[in-house]
Amino acid sequence: MGFSLRTIRDNISFPEAVTLNALEQAIPQATVEAVVADLGVEEQRVRKLPAVVTLLLCVAMGLYTNIALQQVLARMVKGLRYIWPGDQDYETANRSAICQARYRLGARPVVELFHRVCKPIATEKTPGAFLFGLRLMSIDGTVENVPDTPANVAFFGRHHAERGDSAFPQMQAVYLSESGTHAICDAGFWPCHTPERRGGLRLLRSVGEGMLVMWDRGLHSFDMAVQTLRSKAHFLGRLPANVKPKMVQALPDGTYLAYIYPADYQRKKRGEHLLVRVIEYTIDDPNRPGHGERHRLITSLLAPDLYPAHILACEFHQRWEVEVSIDEVDTHQRLPNLPLRSQKPVGVIQEAYGLLITHYAVRSVMHDAAVQAGLDPDRLSFVNAVRVICDAISEFQMTTPEQLPRLYQRLLHDITRHRLPERENRSNPRVVKRKMSKFKLKREEHLRWPQPSKPFCEAIVILN
Repeated sequence: MGFSLRTIRDNISFPEAVTLNALEQAIPQATVEAVVADLGVEEQRVRKLPAVVTLLLCVAMGLYTNIALQQVLARMVKGLRYIWPGDQDYETANRSAICQARYRLGARPVVELFHRVCKPIATEKTPGAFLFGLRLMSIDGTVENVPDTPANVAFFGRHHAERGDSAFPQMQAVYLSESGTHAICDAGFWPCHTPERRGGLRLLRSVGEGMLVMWDRGLHSFDMAVQTLRSKAHFLGRLPANVKPKMVQALPDGTYLAYIYPADYQRKKRGEHLLVRVIEYTIDDPNRPGHGERHRLITSLLAPDLYPAHILACEFHQRWEVEVSIDEVDTHQRLPNLPLRSQKPVGVIQEAYGLLITHYAVRSVMHDAAVQAGLDPDRLSFVNAVRVICDAISEFQMTTPEQLPRLYQRLLHDITRHRLPERENRSNPRVVKRKMSKFKLKREEHLRWPQPSKPFCEAIVILN
């Protein structure tokens, strides 16, 4: 049975009819409209790009990252233009209008939409999403390149090293990800010199009861542990070498209870401390990173009989799933090795959260597909899902609303048709192929390079 074309009402304008119905399950149109209304960013007059459409455009930018914004907008409305009644074709906004609409909207609506829609999505039946009945969550950070403009340099800054400044201004990003689904549930972006640990503390606002939060040694702090417990969640983190817990009691399984203290001397002097369980282990495979080293984990799961140390040590490596989420955004969703598009800090923040909303929507659809097929979400290809969803945007716009649930089921089936093999037992070195360049660094003075004073042909002088 085929699908029927959608019929457009006579009393609706073109901008009012624009939707991203293929992502409706993750990003409801009603939520998008509510964000615009609640923040009071509706337009005062009829425009080609009203606030709702511009907000949807910020999401679509994360799907079509390799084409210009005019083409992104054209892809957004391709299906709608195909079925639009009347003889006159609707022309989309030009580049200047798109730029003005983005900065007229600002970053707040995109950030608000992110916080309203991006929530944990795993169920108890999702493989690898829970441990001891606790939802596995991971926190990690990275730096993102942003366009090399004076405004971005002034706001985000550059990193400095022995060989010189970084090629691009950079912003510090920190993510809270659901390990079992790779869904990024919270994030923050700051100037590049902001400590990653400070960002991790901010993201604990989205941590709640029934979660087990994991972080690496770069994010360890006394306050991270305390605030996680105040959120009624548990933690499992790796200790830096310079942190020396005070042993309290040895436990039968080889772990031990110990106190950790704040780094601030005055707080430590006042007696602030926290009881944790320390798990020490090593790796005896010479072909794995960390072979022969002594690794130390701390956790708030104190009972060894209820929470075996070996299981916790194994599951801590699920923290690396957040690295996969970051790789999906940086390498597969965006163009690899290129900065974001936006020339101003407001546009950078807007674009960054738009990318994460899109990533969450794709991961949400993938989770639905995995549940329908009885698969682990790790067995589905993120790249394939992005391509399938991009192709489906216009189909959902053209299809009558009554048939959209059936079309969504077909979308899920198309995503599950491309399955990844089981993960291999392998390890790769953390190296880069291209490290140095013989060319000079591009800097501000090169942006105002002297231009030719005459045409090329007039500059040629034949020598006798």
